[in-house]
Amino acid sequence: MHKYLEKENEVNFDKIFNQVLGYLLFRDFCDNVSEEPVPHLKFYEEIKAYEKTECHDERRKQARDIYDNYIMKEMLSHTHEYSKEAVAHVQKYLMKNEVPVNLFEPYIEEIFHHLRGEPFRKFLESDKYTRFCQWKNLELNIQLTMNDFSVHRIIGRGGFGEVYGCRKADTGKMYAMKCLDKKRIKMKQGETLALNERTMLSLVSTGVDCPFIVCMTYAFHTPDKLCFILDLMNGGDLHYHLSQHGVFNESDMKFYAAEVILGLEHMHKRFIVYRDLKPANILLDENGHVRISDLGLACDFSKKKPHASVGTHGYMAPEVLSKGTPYDSSADWFSFGCMLYKLLKGHSPFRQHKTKDKHEIDRMTLTMNVELPESFSKELRDLLEGLLQRDIDKRLGCKGGGAEEVKLHPFFAGIDWNQVYYQKYTPPLIPPRGEVNAADAFDIGSFDEEDTKGIKLTEQDQELYRYFPLTISERWQQEVAETVFETVNTEADKLEQKRKAKQKQRFDADEKESDCILHGYIKKYGGSFASVWQTRYAKLYPNRLELHTESGSTKPELVFMDQIEEVSPDFVQFKNEQCVQIRFRDGIRDGKLILTNSDEIGLKEWALSLRAAHKESQELLGSMAKKAGKIYGTEGQRGGADGKQLGGGAAGMVISGGGATGAGGVIATGGQKNANGGSN
Repeated sequence: MHKYLEKENEVNFDKIFNQVLGYLLFRDFCDNVSEEPVPHLKFYEEIKAYEKTECHDERRKQARDIYDNYIMKEMLSHTHEYSKEAVAHVQKYLMKNEVPVNLFEPYIEEIFHHLRGEPFRKFLESDKYTRFCQWKNLELNIQLTMNDFSVHRIIGRGGFGEVYGCRKADTGKMYAMKCLDKKRIKMKQGETLALNERTMLSLVSTGVDCPFIVCMTYAFHTPDKLCFILDLMNGGDLHYHLSQHGVFNESDMKFYAAEVILGLEHMHKRFIVYRDLKPANILLDENGHVRISDLGLACDFSKKKPHASVGTHGYMAPEVLSKGTPYDSSADWFSFGCMLYKLLKGHSPFRQHKTKDKHEIDRMTLTMNVELPESFSKELRDLLEGLLQRDIDKRLGCKGGGAEEVKLHPFFAGIDWNQVYYQKYTPPLIPPRGEVNAADAFDIGSFDEEDTKGIKLTEQDQELYRYFPLTISERWQQEVAETVFETVNTEADKLEQKRKAKQKQRFDADEKESDCILHGYIKKYGGSFASVWQTRYAKLYPNRLELHTESGSTKPELVFMDQIEEVSPDFVQFKNEQCVQIRFRDGIRDGKLILTNSDEIGLKEWALSLRAAHKESQELLGSMAKKAGKIYGTEGQRGGADGKQLGGGAAGMVISGGGATGAGGVIATGGQKNANGGSN
């Protein structure tokens, strides 16, 4: 997984930090694993909490606390690692008793600059990064079926299928499941529409989250259905509430308008024109906040502007009704004006006297100047006149500034758009709990199976949906973080600790009566690509170093002392780590072995023990070679103090023997050949 992520250029601080699970695991590492304290992350979190604070007095108190704890205190102890410009920026505002939302903004990039360095490098070497790779592996192998959901009651119906409430089996999270019938799609030739909806949903659901659009988390299909797993909105739609509650006053309408503006802004930034804005498509959640739903008619205008006349009569802009006229996001601002008028008056501005004649409604949209009631405030009249302009160049939101133009209109004066985004304003209407806030489930009805009886789905039909399945990464991660993340990690940590303790116990028991000099965890650099630190349980004997895998399921890697040319007298810097370097004799292994340990004292102990064991084995090998030379009369002919080659088969046999001294053998020579050509 690490190799795959590297290939995809995903192994960098910004990519991992900006993923929900990456952030949580990095924070866990900084709080609980890192040997050096990482106060920068806490500083960052305090700044983010400050930016979300609504109350001005509360924000002032938070700003003062942050300044005292993370700036002033560090400056007094000369540990403030940030620029003078950042300090001056904060001080300038605090001296004037001003606390803007972006007060600490200069610090954010500097915090990131620090976290990208040593903390992130250490994180990549830790078990927390391994855990991140495990979660990513799970995410990238998701293949959903109907069995992954328990489907509850039906909550709506459209042209191609139904919408159900459902619960995801593994996490328990509630969703809406929109199921489109493939036969019905084929009968109505709606394949392009269905695939377009999946594309539009993936565009709005990816990246920065938008709390004002019904977004998608998964798409999958069965042999006869296309399924979208969407945000569950169980508070009904604005059309239903308009019929129950009656028309809204200006203040209540302003709340809905503000949230819808942010939803449209999110789409328009992604070059999507929605084309079907009306109260029936604005759904409420259980708290009364709204989301734009049903992107079936939405369209991407980034490469080519659409010119089709689609939408709902009474809400379509004049340029949409004028056949063959290309348009872009301008169409949504006209529909937005029509929708606001309906919330205030109970009908579209172009549906006078409750006419249902579509042609009449379209004719009035193209020709009629809307007369606004005197009861509307001056700012409201000005807003609606700006939005309902037939001429696109004069229309509010279409003069080059987009949503920003609408947000800056006097009607919205005093609104803190940051607070709108964080849903801090109180909704005017909270849907009654436990009620079906829409047409009753029994009135929704069901499709007549007879309609599609003669329709057969061919392999070619199924091939159309080959690339339909999709998992939106950030939304899956959010779901996991909200539900099972902590429990799964805690359980995995417990199992890991139990396994390590059991293993250590086994190693301890194994070595009770042996001549093992030192044993414990150590890291060696290597792996199949010779590019990662691998944790090994190492055991040092007088004649060899054994490197056991953590699982203990494979044979240990053996490093014999007579293979070693030198154990580095000092630590060497490798990959920003203090390391012990072992150099091998020519032609043995890959020339060197790099070992390190996060515990500095432990590393020193390993270095001293390795040097001592190597020195003693060299001396022992040298003295034995001399003795063998004297006994067999070969001294000075072939024998050498290094013990590489020894004369005579008998001498070779003396020096062979694979065990440690005192544990079943003399000193192993590591498989060198003796003078007779036999193996030692």
